[in-house]
Amino acid sequence: MSVPHKADVRHKTGVSHRADWWSHAACRTADPELFFPISAAGPAAEQVARAKAVCARCRVRRDCLAFALATRQVHGVWGGTSPEERQVLLEKGPAAGLGDAVMVS
Repeated sequence: MSVPHKADVRHKTGVSHRADWWSHAACRTADPELFFPISAAGPAAEQVARAKAVCARCRVRRDCLAFALATRQVHGVWGGTSPEERQVLLEKGPAAGLGDAVMVS
């Protein structure tokens, strides 16, 4: 399986918010496969935790999460969230009056 790289996805979407966020991302020099585990259970759970640890120290985490929500990223860890966590945000967002730039702690 070919793992999409965050920069490749960013250029294909045309999302207009702060387009330079990727150049400041903590993950830009990390192995992209870390952020795209094969599953959410078993050994992959540790991989997700390691990816989220990178996100936790990232200064553009909000931009990354906003991008992932706006472009409906269904795979990978983006902005410190798993696909399941982003789905919850997307489902609850409209009801809670939240926009695509929701930040989770």
